[in-house]
Amino acid sequence: MTEHITTHQAEEDARNEAILIYLNGRVVPKAQALVSVYDSGFMLGDGVWEGLRLYDGHWAFLGDHMDRLFEAAKAIDLDIGMTREQVINALLETQSANGMTTDAHARLMVTRGVKTRPFQHPSLSRQGPTITIIMEHSRPKLPRPIRLATVPHIRGLPMTQDPKLNSHSKLNCILACIAAEKAGADEALMLDVHGFVNTTNACNVFIVRKGEVWTSTGDYCMNGITRAKVIQLCRENGIPVFEKNFSLVETYSADEAFLTGTFGAQTPVGQIDGRVIGTGQMGPVTERLRALYKDLIRRDAVENRL
Repeated sequence: MTEHITTHQAEEDARNEAILIYLNGRVVPKAQALVSVYDSGFMLGDGVWEGLRLYDGHWAFLGDHMDRLFEAAKAIDLDIGMTREQVINALLETQSANGMTTDAHARLMVTRGVKTRPFQHPSLSRQGPTITIIMEHSRPKLPRPIRLATVPHIRGLPMTQDPKLNSHSKLNCILACIAAEKAGADEALMLDVHGFVNTTNACNVFIVRKGEVWTSTGDYCMNGITRAKVIQLCRENGIPVFEKNFSLVETYSADEAFLTGTFGAQTPVGQIDGRVIGTGQMGPVTERLRALYKDLIRRDAVENRL
């Protein structure tokens, strides 16, 4: 039986049983952080979210995450009911209540709130948004590089459900993940509407070919903050980087492949559709970008200290 892992694989931490969770202005024990069955997020997946990472007392790229959260809320016509500063203060309040200093992950979620009746129309959400922050002690623990399998599920066109939105509606990605696991892989490699390599069900995808770093055009992929930082680091450090269309044929013969996301930063890929990528282990370009990314986080902490 194939052992499945994920890009969000973390060490077990008993402290997470006693975490405190932010819910609508209060910080409450985990067992009391309850949301109504009439909540728009539970009922319809109507909401947006952000994942944030705490490094040595600093929430990495917090400004970028706040920009993305408020842009997404505006895009779906959801009034968060809080300013950026108030949302940041809620994050810091939750961090302080849990005594967290580093190696923590926060999932900040905003839904359209509790509905008066169990139907779709957004006008039925009349009580204001539901805002919650789940914050856990979380240190990534990846026993081996990730294995991917290509699946039939694609990242769609913006007029269906724009993949740039961090939406609560994740069923497409969940079905992709299930298909990959059925194929014996860890995560799904999803193509775009033209059949070019796009993302996984949870992360953005990069490959390395002859010293060049390639990623998708960005037209159909998640609006990844870590993705953008990797592209920035390549440009700052003389590493050729291209946002372009490329096929599975070009991917299978890549020297390296890695995934990007807030939790795992840069996660090495060892196999795609049973083909070993490079040596099957983390490659030198990936390793260099991981080191540069850590330096960028330290720089961000100095420049944007709260």
